[in-house]
Amino acid sequence: MEQLKIFLADDHVVVREGLKTLINAQPDMLVIGEAGDGQTAWQKAQDCQPDVVIMDITMPILNGVQATAQLKRVCPAIKILALSVHEDTSYLRQLLTAGAAGYILKHAAADDLIRAIRMVASGGVYLDPALAGHVVAGYVRVPAAASALQGTDLSERETEVVQRIAQGYSNKEIATQLTLSVKTVETYRARAMEKLGLDSRAALVRYALEHGWLYPA
Repeated sequence: MEQLKIFLADDHVVVREGLKTLINAQPDMLVIGEAGDGQTAWQKAQDCQPDVVIMDITMPILNGVQATAQLKRVCPAIKILALSVHEDTSYLRQLLTAGAAGYILKHAAADDLIRAIRMVASGGVYLDPALAGHVVAGYVRVPAAASALQGTDLSERETEVVQRIAQGYSNKEIATQLTLSVKTVETYRARAMEKLGLDSRAALVRYALEHGWLYPA
């Protein structure tokens, strides 16, 4: 079995050791490097080329946002999952803008962390459900779907699909929720992304936040 290569960036040794134990217990994952500050993190990750970097936000020298931007500039293929105690959605926006593919809180369950790693490694975007709740509560306006996407020419089904994609659901999960086939969901997704001028799930999440229509379906 080919293992996902994981790099850990956190300034607390105890946290890194706990993450390492959890991740290395997965048959399809292996921690291949670690760092305790942002500058060392992006430099070492550049050298060892992991599949996913788990990036703490609050670190010395360079913080997680700065380290993410640096690493994505030189190694755009590396996926970055932000790990933080902060439930402030301003951090989410900063990390997505810097190029992170996910944001999970440190008090999340171990299973959620593993799921988040697999999701970003496969090209998806993961948003901690608790953080998404804060987004709904106060960070963005919560308009009706029709007015939020007015002028985009999306059909009702395309709108439903892209909203769920932005919320972090997989194509399979969306197909189950909407009683559609996975292939049909993929078709709606492709059409909607083309109409919106977006080329990735991360770009879609940024678009959703900026335009104020990221809310539960």
